[in-house]
Amino acid sequence: MKNSHIFFAVASSFLLGALLSIVFFPVLQSKFIDYFQYFSDTRKTAWPKDFSIVEIRSTIDNTIQHAYFYDSKSSEKKPLLISLHTWSGDYRQNDPLSQMAKANEWNYIHPDFRGLNQSPDGCLSNKAIADIDDAIQYALDHCSVNKDHIFVTGVSGGGYASLGVFLKTRHKIRAFLAWSPISDLDAWYWQSKFRKARFHDDILRCISTGASYDKKSALERSPLYYELPEKQKSRLEIYHGINDGYTGSVPITHSILFFNRMVSFYETQNNLINQKDMNDLLSRGIPLENVSNKIDGRDVLYRKEAANISITIFDGGHEMLAEYCFFRMKEMIDNQHFDNGDAFE
Repeated sequence: MKNSHIFFAVASSFLLGALLSIVFFPVLQSKFIDYFQYFSDTRKTAWPKDFSIVEIRSTIDNTIQHAYFYDSKSSEKKPLLISLHTWSGDYRQNDPLSQMAKANEWNYIHPDFRGLNQSPDGCLSNKAIADIDDAIQYALDHCSVNKDHIFVTGVSGGGYASLGVFLKTRHKIRAFLAWSPISDLDAWYWQSKFRKARFHDDILRCISTGASYDKKSALERSPLYYELPEKQKSRLEIYHGINDGYTGSVPITHSILFFNRMVSFYETQNNLINQKDMNDLLSRGIPLENVSNKIDGRDVLYRKEAANISITIFDGGHEMLAEYCFFRMKEMIDNQHFDNGDAFE
């Protein structure tokens, strides 16, 4: 039975890949604005003095991993935000969420998880996932955390890591918010190679055996193809700008396919994103009358929810709407948006 879900994901990937080649790739290279580079400021900026660099010993290989850490030092138990760096960044990368966490007296950690995705230890290796879990444990051990209010978020490569940790973490996480995530490393390799984006070279450094491309390894590091747990208690919210793949580096197919894989495994076929909606999204043919609300002033063009997972396609590119992201996490706490009864069983 479970194999049928994997077949569905593969078949859907092939079908949407065909659509992608028709709709996305003919876009003129001169109009390609890499929002990944725009949003992902990977410069090692100076962090405020209240944020300290901490050393975390890896439980998987005993190496020292670093993170920027903020302890709210509150007498009350406070939320914990784990913010994951982008594909080409590391723990020193600028993060607008850090100041929002501080202003709201949240605990915060920005782990390295093996840094740039340019080596076998990157690209959601077992070491990278263990690093994120170790960072969460470090925060739990060193500050006063409300364990019901732990959040993980990231954009692009951080969104990719968020999907991987969503399925593999040992911790109890309230919610994951994944922005413009990569879900299929194999598909992204070929998409990047076709568009002459440098990311295909990064992927080769992570998974190649010699000079050859190792598809098996790429699939093993793709959340879309992970073996899924029988139960999934955490909430997952996926956000993706509709223009990504036209003006950015990660087509929205990555989010669509991951959403459908989760729903087909945990729920029923009735809640899938159907073929008509897929076509409308890929061709950017969403009728304006379908616009229902806004996030950070951007039109929400499409939204679908099933149990504890949602997907939101908004008018934007390859980016995180940071102020909305933090607002959304606060909203989950303030409004008690969901409980474990909403989770996939």
